[in-house]
Amino acid sequence: MSKATAAAIRPRRSFIFAPGIRPDMFPKALKSGADMVCVDLEDAIAPQHKDEARQKTLAMFAEYDGDGAVEAIVRLNCLRTPDGMTDLRAVLESAKPPPALMLPKIKSPDEVRLIDEMLGEHDQDCRLHVIIETNDGLQAAYEIARASDRIQALFFGGVDMAADLRCQNSWQALLFARARIVHAAAGANVDVIDVPYLDLDDLDGMRREAEQCAEMGFSGKGAIHPKQIPTLNQVFTPDEATVAYARKIVDAFAAADTGLVVVDGKLIEKPVLRTMNRILATADRGTA
Repeated sequence: MSKATAAAIRPRRSFIFAPGIRPDMFPKALKSGADMVCVDLEDAIAPQHKDEARQKTLAMFAEYDGDGAVEAIVRLNCLRTPDGMTDLRAVLESAKPPPALMLPKIKSPDEVRLIDEMLGEHDQDCRLHVIIETNDGLQAAYEIARASDRIQALFFGGVDMAADLRCQNSWQALLFARARIVHAAAGANVDVIDVPYLDLDDLDGMRREAEQCAEMGFSGKGAIHPKQIPTLNQVFTPDEATVAYARKIVDAFAAADTGLVVVDGKLIEKPVLRTMNRILATADRGTA
């Protein structure tokens, strides 16, 4: 098993982008309080600056020695475009690639399998985060989520999804899409992250949407500005009762050393342990 597949469970309550053309913004983003920082080579970069952003980003990660407290990711361009193919080739040839890659506009599990194979052939231990933001991707989401054990999370790309579905970018219009992606992530036992809330001046509206996402099963939500991050971290940090129950289950399995335990009169199977450990990891980050 690669290092990527053996990666420790980590909280993913919030993420924020930093443009690849501006390496100076990466350290600031790492201090923003977000659990994930994604250096962007896609939407944030104008076509004439793609090559420069790629070179600067990979040079930055060649020198990057983060402590792992914040998950560092690079969003490539769509792999069905020349820029995306150039991004991937640069990662494959890198002596020290980014620890995780975000893949936009994935439409089929075959795309993920191909990337997984290429990373494996070049001995690159990159984790994968997959954005579901097209109608085709939504249809194949369950299979996409299970296409590689490098995948750590599915991300919901609501803006592009709304355009592809020809619907409003609203909660109700995208409810089915969100539910389908949550279902896919749960089937593969990976995290699922919601699209950023775009109205920077409406923190109350963002909190309500984040709470709805948490209720649905989302692990976290994106931010477009550091001032959104404390609220997101608060919403997606489990409460004391949830943490206590998770710890009870983890302790029960540790004591029993079996595939089944009974907790509070309920039969619990071992696969639920990953969810319980994720709750504890998130709670620990919330109190750190």
